[in-house]
Amino acid sequence: MSKHTLTTATGSPVADDDNSISVGERGALTFDNHYTFEKLAHFNRERIPERVVHARGSGAYGTFTLNKSLKNYTIASFLQEVGQKTDVFVRFSTVGGGQDSSDYARDPRGFAIKFYTDQGNYDMVGNNTPVFFLRDAIKFPDFIHSQKKNPRSNLPDPAAIYEFWANHPQSLHQVTILMSDRGIPASYRHMHGFSSHTFSFWNSKGERFWFKWHFKSNQGIENLRNEQAATASPFGAQQDLLGAIDRGEYPSWTAKVQVMTEEEAKSYAINPFDLTKVWPHADFPLIEVGQLELNRNVENYFAETEQACFAPNNLVPGIGASPDKMLQGRLLAYQDAHRYRVGTNANQLPVNAAKCPVQHYQRDGTMAGTCPANGAVSVQGSGVNYYPNDRINDGAPVPEPSVAEPPMPVLENAWVTRYGLADDEDHYTQAGNLFRLMSESQKDQLATTIAEGLVQATESVQQRMLEQFNRAEPDYARRIRSVMDALS
Repeated sequence: MSKHTLTTATGSPVADDDNSISVGERGALTFDNHYTFEKLAHFNRERIPERVVHARGSGAYGTFTLNKSLKNYTIASFLQEVGQKTDVFVRFSTVGGGQDSSDYARDPRGFAIKFYTDQGNYDMVGNNTPVFFLRDAIKFPDFIHSQKKNPRSNLPDPAAIYEFWANHPQSLHQVTILMSDRGIPASYRHMHGFSSHTFSFWNSKGERFWFKWHFKSNQGIENLRNEQAATASPFGAQQDLLGAIDRGEYPSWTAKVQVMTEEEAKSYAINPFDLTKVWPHADFPLIEVGQLELNRNVENYFAETEQACFAPNNLVPGIGASPDKMLQGRLLAYQDAHRYRVGTNANQLPVNAAKCPVQHYQRDGTMAGTCPANGAVSVQGSGVNYYPNDRINDGAPVPEPSVAEPPMPVLENAWVTRYGLADDEDHYTQAGNLFRLMSESQKDQLATTIAEGLVQATESVQQRMLEQFNRAEPDYARRIRSVMDALS
């Protein structure tokens, strides 16, 4: 064993730092992914007290109105009857920068919605892009390290950014979106939102369907070029959202879903749980289901927007997860981050508290005894704090078997092991398709933005990135190389 062998925090050798253990190539992660969990838990604690990612954000309250019943797909109570209204809190954010960064960084934007349903809070924790850079949570800490400031100089480090992408071709699709003219939204009101991940619905018959959320801006899409962003107010997106709502110009989005059956998932050409891929609309059309409107600003930014805690495992009956490996890691990491950053009882804060009775046997911890919001039943009283118990007839909470999720299917006969990328993995077709849809000016802008960062990387990184662009579309690589030559 080499003296430079990678180890865990307690010195044990690490066999694989690229892939989590899963049930088959397309299956869910298993709970013995102790090394993945160690990386994620440590990563959540690397900054105090701001969020490690999504640190800079803006939030507002509003309403989700259902205009198409989804009862054939799900038992989720807020998706049953046309006209149903559900209160929401939405937080938008940049991803990589800290609270000292600009609202107009070239960066994905977080798009997180907390639905206060009558069966608990449901969080849709997405972005303004339909894909992401990675598809396995084990790589997330490494990815963000590469995007943050250089640990020595504390300055942005384009060379590190492109070095990571050169070693992870799976990022190419998201890189193409990020570096395109949609990389800097003009405001939070003028961008779309996506769950990005695949989630599951299940209905009263126990039938499961896979689905993705899409929220299409009714204000239209507006973006900034690099030179516009350089002179824009660093607080511009916050000012825009606050001002629009104060003026009564309530921003709204049309909510849509894509739905795939279990049978379709078994044989579909693209892994439906791969976060780096989209489901083509020609195969899975968008179904319009409702309207999202924001109509009330927060009263105290810190108490509400800053302490808002979103987590993809805040699910309600009728909505579940999927074998998406990136999602599976987030199911652990997000709640763990909130317990560390805000406190063990963060869900008792008004912005996070459910608007239905909360009854469980969890006790104590930081901020224990916080008054429940919205008239919810106190969960930190003097009653019995274990289950089962002999107080059931006196109102002690009990499980409700009728809301149990159907068994998660295993889509293949699979060994439990680590699954890496196949030699013939296609990271290029969808990125190339996106490039070919662009106008000439959009292609030139994309090439220029990439070249200005890539020219700062090493020659080896440049060569590997150009090969990825060439495999996606030769003209993609040609334009980037041309700009790089002019910059050299």
